[in-house]
Amino acid sequence: MKKKAIITSIKGYRLSFKEQTLIKKEKPWGLILFKRNIKSLKQLKELIKKIRQSSKDSKFPIMIDEEGETVSRLSKIINHNISQKLFGDMYKHNPKIALIIYKNYINNLTSLLKKIGININTVPVLDVIRKKTHKIIGNRSFSNNPQIVGKLGQVCVKQYKSNKLGTVIKHIPGHGCASFDSHLKTPKVKLNYKDLNKIDFFPFKLNPSQFAMTAHILYTKIDKNNVATFSKKIISQIIRKNIGFKGILISDDISMKALKYDLVTNAKKSLIAGCNLVLYCAGNYKDSYKLIKEVPFIDKFTTKKTSEFYKFLR
Repeated sequence: MKKKAIITSIKGYRLSFKEQTLIKKEKPWGLILFKRNIKSLKQLKELIKKIRQSSKDSKFPIMIDEEGETVSRLSKIINHNISQKLFGDMYKHNPKIALIIYKNYINNLTSLLKKIGININTVPVLDVIRKKTHKIIGNRSFSNNPQIVGKLGQVCVKQYKSNKLGTVIKHIPGHGCASFDSHLKTPKVKLNYKDLNKIDFFPFKLNPSQFAMTAHILYTKIDKNNVATFSKKIISQIIRKNIGFKGILISDDISMKALKYDLVTNAKKSLIAGCNLVLYCAGNYKDSYKLIKEVPFIDKFTTKKTSEFYKFLR
């Protein structure tokens, strides 16, 4: 499977000629959509059709961040003002009823996503709310209880799988311990491994998601020099070994300000550290072109896992 190790993005409601050519000739692994790409249901379905025609791949991975409430890219199409915390609060009071409602909610959402043509949603958020958790996470988290976060995270992924859609658990190994927004600056977490393992790492363990997204966070007691996305130690020892994640690891957006280098360097450092794919969200064509020319083709592991994902979509 000859694909570049990048998930790219586009600028507007339609594919430009240059964007069509980039997808056709340079073969990114996949593409992520944002509000800037969505005007109406008809327009979005046509856009996705054009993307897949350009890729010559009927299963070409098209992702979206459709968490609900504060992170809803489909707000022009559906009124999706529901947070993960709502389900966490329900579960705390009545687990049985909460799971029925949550599964029904997922079934309705996945039905819409499939009709549109999206095959991966970047949910669930498995970050645990802490006393100093930055508001960028907020109600996107299920709970301040790691057991509840872990339980609902597993239910979410399994329900998406039963509906033949991919999921991306995030932000591995845990963003809830950060007091800064990694879109704007590098969060530094000084908690020790024991505390992180008991709370923040816990919900990610044994989760069967095919994909996970890294946290651009510096865990100073584990690797004082590299954020998780750039850390061989965190990816190999924490994410792969301790947490036991066995799927495709995607960097969070490499254009975020938590990363201090230029885009190409950010991409290369992510891949060298152990990310399988890099995510670029800004939608600038020149940067997309530069990145796709510099990143390598996907490795054997990612090729194998991508083939498994394509079979799963049948």
